[in-house]
Amino acid sequence: MRCTSMAAAALLIGAGAAQAATWTVDPAKSRLGFTGSQTGTPFSGRFKTWTAAIDFDPAHPEAGRVSVKVDTASASTDDPQKDEALPTPDWFDASSFTTATFDAAGFAPKGGDAYETTGKLTLRGTAKDVVLPFTLTLTGDQAHAVGHAKLVRTDFGVGQGAWTSGDYVALDVAVDLDLVATRQP
Repeated sequence: MRCTSMAAAALLIGAGAAQAATWTVDPAKSRLGFTGSQTGTPFSGRFKTWTAAIDFDPAHPEAGRVSVKVDTASASTDDPQKDEALPTPDWFDASSFTTATFDAAGFAPKGGDAYETTGKLTLRGTAKDVVLPFTLTLTGDQAHAVGHAKLVRTDFGVGQGAWTSGDYVALDVAVDLDLVATRQP
């Protein structure tokens, strides 16, 4: 995964110039994935190429910011049939919509290591608010964020023609984040 810390960065972007810390995602230890179901059988995949810019100060989570950019053509399920279909106009339409983005500002503490942010997800030219609950563990200059967002794929135009119904491919999908980042000096 090429991950310049977009999703993790989004979870860690901070609190104003004087307080904010910039975080860099470790692409070798991080994953941006998705799960769904086809004819009742669950499947999972990941995006191989994405970046994240994160500013976060644990003392001021409300001032955090994150910006994630995802190369839609990099979706992979390790199933040749699905991988061939995903970039086509029926699904991500990667030739017309090369990048999906998620931009959020402010993180709400939910108790313990739990947080939540609402950001704008733009996919296939459609922008909608998406709630991302996540846990964040900070150990010195290291951060580990794990999140799981639920969405309906057709809200973003993913699945055209015969694929607009949930008859073959479920409408509900999840985006899963597992990010490791380091605070920059």
